[in-house]
Amino acid sequence: MTFKNKVVWITGASSGIGKGLALELSKLNCKLILSARNTQTLIEVKNACGNSENIKILPFDLAHYANMKLVVEDALKLFGRVDILINNGGISQRSPIIETSIDVDKKLMEIDYLGTIALSKALLPHFVANQTGHYVVVSSIMGKFSSPLRSAYCGAKHALHGFFDALRLEHDKDQLKVTMICPGFVNTDVARNALIADGSKQGYQDEMTENGLDVDVFVKRMLKAIRKEKYEAYIGKFEAFGVYIKRFFPKLLHKLVLRSKVN
Repeated sequence: MTFKNKVVWITGASSGIGKGLALELSKLNCKLILSARNTQTLIEVKNACGNSENIKILPFDLAHYANMKLVVEDALKLFGRVDILINNGGISQRSPIIETSIDVDKKLMEIDYLGTIALSKALLPHFVANQTGHYVVVSSIMGKFSSPLRSAYCGAKHALHGFFDALRLEHDKDQLKVTMICPGFVNTDVARNALIADGSKQGYQDEMTENGLDVDVFVKRMLKAIRKEKYEAYIGKFEAFGVYIKRFFPKLLHKLVLRSKVN
């Protein structure tokens, strides 16, 4: 698969991985739609990209998942089609289960899960009508196994795998592709913006995230996985091995996570 002449729609494009994707994809002779909540930040990302005449911005909030049909209608007006949807938008969480308000769990599910699948379902008829389309979903290593202090985040990311595995099966006949991208630690602001027990932001970086992959390194590996149309790609330093340890030695992974600095 090539990105040349494709229309690629990126959510969560205002910072971190989404911004890194925009910067890299703008070099690859494709058209981009950049989405996030903050219009001004999206404009800044667009202006930082090369080939900005082939970039449009479409601000919206994933939490408003009832509006996704209208959002898709607006997206299709920009270039007439969408070829690849990169579901990158979302938030994280850092708090003990016993202290965490159920409102935090609800917000994580609304944004990370319901917002993502509502957008994907709204775009689905377009993909089916064209008999082509590629969903790329930025999940997490935490979508394959869990760790302390991330219960709501892990729950939402695990749910994404269940939904998109079903979508891949149902629409194999329509030539649709699904690639689940599972980052380990990437040096972004995800920890600073993570919700704590009362729903406020954590506000500081954690050591594991700060020592994670640089965004540009991660993005290059991610785009390689998309080109290869992989079903799943685990991208990190050492932490990706946890997926395989969980599969064959779940008790060992339990002990390793407890001993690590992840929490």
